[in-house]
Amino acid sequence: MKVSWVAAAGVLASGLLAQSAPASAALKLCNQTSYIVYAAIGAATKTQLDTRGWTRIVPGDCATPILDRLSAPAYFVYAHTSRSHSGPPRAWGGNVPICARDSNFSQHTKLPARGCPGSDFYKMPFALLDRHGANSWTTTFNESPGLRTPRDARRAGIARLLEDLHYRVNVPGERARDLALEDFHKRAHLPADANEAELFAALETEAMKAAAPAGFAVCNYTSRPLVVALGLPAGKGAATRGWWEVAPSACPHLFTEPLKTDRVFLLAEEKGHRPVVSGPVRLCVADGKFDLRTATECKRRGLREAGFAAVDVKGRTGYVANIDESGLSSPTSPRAKSR
Repeated sequence: MKVSWVAAAGVLASGLLAQSAPASAALKLCNQTSYIVYAAIGAATKTQLDTRGWTRIVPGDCATPILDRLSAPAYFVYAHTSRSHSGPPRAWGGNVPICARDSNFSQHTKLPARGCPGSDFYKMPFALLDRHGANSWTTTFNESPGLRTPRDARRAGIARLLEDLHYRVNVPGERARDLALEDFHKRAHLPADANEAELFAALETEAMKAAAPAGFAVCNYTSRPLVVALGLPAGKGAATRGWWEVAPSACPHLFTEPLKTDRVFLLAEEKGHRPVVSGPVRLCVADGKFDLRTATECKRRGLREAGFAAVDVKGRTGYVANIDESGLSSPTSPRAKSR
């Protein structure tokens, strides 16, 4: 990245507004939108850039990713909506390219940096926080038209997630929303007195299972981090690539091109090569990062052979592989929806 980090300029943009104001917390991020938001932050000196993500913030709530006083010369932020939401994704950012990845990360980079640290990192457009030298700051993510109060944001957020699950709640009065919530509580086995945090978590989980943008995503619903490798048909054989790290509750999009194949081969392992998703398709993998154009004759090439599961994606442009404690759960496919 050939950027003068301390002097870089950035404006929070993408059609949705973000406002900043002094605050008692060192760095507080507030979500005044109807979307669940995931935020990444960066702090830079002249010689080092520290970045980490992702902080999850539900509508009407705030998070404090930095508790200490803001002493670095420059701070950056980028945020995007949860992939559980239907329709095009929204993002809040600027014009400072900083390497990040879809799954959780914490990265320390010496400056100047000329590229991203791995194949799963790519440059995202962060915004410089213009905090006027203050050692504490609050940034609030907004949408247009704006929502007046945190309570308004929470209500709008619940309604949006219910719509993402194809409930019809955008009608006059409260009855449709109440009926939808009652039905969802039963469907998700939520107690009637579940709090809003539990409700948002359940709504996002179910909406994520129903969403499948173009490409291939993997959602980790286990309690443990996983590493994932993929195989794609190539000629008479297959090409394999890995590893992607998928933290618990993360849903990284491993590639975004529309699917043009009938099958994708999937391998998910815990630490120590313990398979969580595997199958009868024997293909080559390496212990470190790898990208193999052919995945045969593993032993001769000094590679490990592993059994991949064949995932049927025929006729789909996008697929979300949901992995839970029992392995690969029910498939999902894109559904058309108008707003």
